Amino acid sequence: MLLELVVENYAVVERLRVRFHEGLNLLTGETGSGKSIVVDALGLLLGARASAEAVRTGETRARVAGIFDVRESPRLREALDPAGLEMEDGELLIEREILAGGKSRAFVNSRPVSAALLKDLAPLLADIHGQHEQQLLFSVEAQREMLDLFGGHRELLEATAGAYRAWRAAAAELEELARTEQEKLRLLDLWSFQRKEIESAGLVAGEEAGLENERRVLQNVQRIEEAAQAAYTAIYDGQQSALTLARTAAKRVEELCRMDNSLAAMREHLQAADLSLLELAYGLRDYLSRLEANPGRLEEVETRLAAIDRLKRKYGASSAEILAFLDEVRGQMEAVEHAGERMESLRAEQQRLAAGFEKLARELSARRQAAARKLEKRVEGELAQLAMEGTVFRVEMQPAAWSAAGTDSIEYLVSPNLGEAPRPLEKVASGGEISRLALALKTCLAAPRGQAAPRTLVFDEVDSGVGGSAAEGIGRRLKKLAAASQVLCVTHLPQIASFADHHYRVEKQESKGRTAAAIEELDAGGRTKEIGRMLSGHKLTPEALKHAEQLIRMNAG
Repeated sequence: MLLELVVENYAVVERLRVRFHEGLNLLTGETGSGKSIVVDALGLLLGARASAEAVRTGETRARVAGIFDVRESPRLREALDPAGLEMEDGELLIEREILAGGKSRAFVNSRPVSAALLKDLAPLLADIHGQHEQQLLFSVEAQREMLDLFGGHRELLEATAGAYRAWRAAAAELEELARTEQEKLRLLDLWSFQRKEIESAGLVAGEEAGLENERRVLQNVQRIEEAAQAAYTAIYDGQQSALTLARTAAKRVEELCRMDNSLAAMREHLQAADLSLLELAYGLRDYLSRLEANPGRLEEVETRLAAIDRLKRKYGASSAEILAFLDEVRGQMEAVEHAGERMESLRAEQQRLAAGFEKLARELSARRQAAARKLEKRVEGELAQLAMEGTVFRVEMQPAAWSAAGTDSIEYLVSPNLGEAPRPLEKVASGGEISRLALALKTCLAAPRGQAAPRTLVFDEVDSGVGGSAAEGIGRRLKKLAAASQVLCVTHLPQIASFADHHYRVEKQESKGRTAAAIEELDAGGRTKEIGRMLSGHKLTPEALKHAEQLIRMNAG
């Protein structure tokens, strides 16, 4: 719902700020007063093309800003998430700047965005229907969505869409398998060679570290033996060995303990040291006994490490990576070997899913046909009350390529003139007729407040070429729509204006030698005067005021 609109330096507007409300908001004023500027400004917020000609003469830029209440629009949150935008306290601020040089800029919650994003958000915020702004009515996709909404097909439509996505997923996998099968068959010989080469090496993860250590030992046997022998002598076998000195110290501490028991802990430490030195000595002795120069074993180690290095250059930086590559190759080969089976399975699955989709699509088409006949009658009935008696409205359904929306192409056709064959809307209907057709459709689709996400519906020129009872019919339908969505309507007919929940007067004023449009929300008295003016013309008469009061009373509530 549009809460507030600010327009600066746009066309004949210097600056205006207006707050809108729930229900039916009607704008009236003299011809040429600038009523449609509000509609045009709102269109800019919804991504309409900006023109430098709209910038007020002498100004460097024009600016339009709107605050929308979006608390009841979860789909809008989904549309904002990919752009990294958030709703702040349930409100959305949209701004549009037009520079005198021709460039324009757009902002959402003060963050720059593209005009394309505004167009994406537009269907979730507002629909504008007028001579120049039929945002959704000409879209065949929107026409199909209207029919489905009228028919109440949501659950069946969701089931059809799910079946279509499952069928497409199976088809895509099958296409990918077929596309890559020949390439993988060419690679099969390479994979077979790689597997054989790695498997024949009998690799063990991490073995190269042990081999490299063994190579260092075999290359330095003499130096290692000398160092180990020296260590053994220093610990055990020499005249002044560590073990001999430790035992001498132990005897002296033992003598001390006989005189001072507080040194018992030292005695225990020396005993432990004795055992540790013995273990070290025995370990060195055993190590020395195993040491020997073995040129043959060194050659074996060198050969093994060279073989591993060759594999590392081809398949990975370590034996662990080489073995991981081997697992991948085995998986690829297994996939190729079973590709035929998988393709047969997928073909069967695809056929099953296609049959399921076709069944749902047929049911959806049948329901759409039934809903289309009802919608045709309802819309024609509504149009008859909107000074379009005899208008033929048809919903044409044709087979179409499979999609998540089923197998139907839907297009609305209309013939506003007796004897003419129904044709697409944009080819035969005038701006005013399109607005009335949109009003008729919206009336047929209207749901009570709370059953549908409220949006802002904007009608411009909806009363073009009508009057009398037809105007009253338009007013009643706008009032009905306003029970579910916020409605903004520009009108020049008092019969329609009398239905307003909130009435605004647009007028041109002169200031400092320049003309500027202004907008004012009317109180009860101001509203009576404005409707009286619309009834009587420039001169407001007592009879016109009385008639205005009567109209307002009749159409209140």
